Amino acid sequence: MIVTLLALHVLSATFWVGGMVFAYWILRPAAAAQEPAQRLPLWRSVFASFLPKVGFAIILLLVTGFWLVFAAYGGFATLPMSVHLMMGIGILMMLIFLHLVAAPWKRFRTAVDAGDFATAAVHLNRIRVTVGINTLLGLATIAIAATGRYW
Repeated sequence: MIVTLLALHVLSATFWVGGMVFAYWILRPAAAAQEPAQRLPLWRSVFASFLPKVGFAIILLLVTGFWLVFAAYGGFATLPMSVHLMMGIGILMMLIFLHLVAAPWKRFRTAVDAGDFATAAVHLNRIRVTVGINTLLGLATIAIAATGRYW
């Protein structure tokens, strides 16, 4: 059971962080060459597909993570510092994600749908900054997960 939980946990984190890395460092530079009338609807389509899937990955991360706390470690009192750090950063990332969905994504989507590309571009920049922060936090979490047992 622990192996299955851990596999689901790692795959969910990989999907979320990997998707952000792809969007930020691959898709964003490639899309920058497009005119706003093509670029902004592209991003709207990408986010409309990606964000709900990240929401599902977050649910899996929470369920498997808390289950692993008790199944693998017997509770919070015996967790190594690396797991506490991963949990703290992960919860911060989830809160940032909720903010992204509730504010800049909603405003971006509304502006693109209305054809207001100037306003949409402002909100896309806010999304870019937010995703950049979460990408760095996600990469730090992966580094902690990979090295924490050796501390």
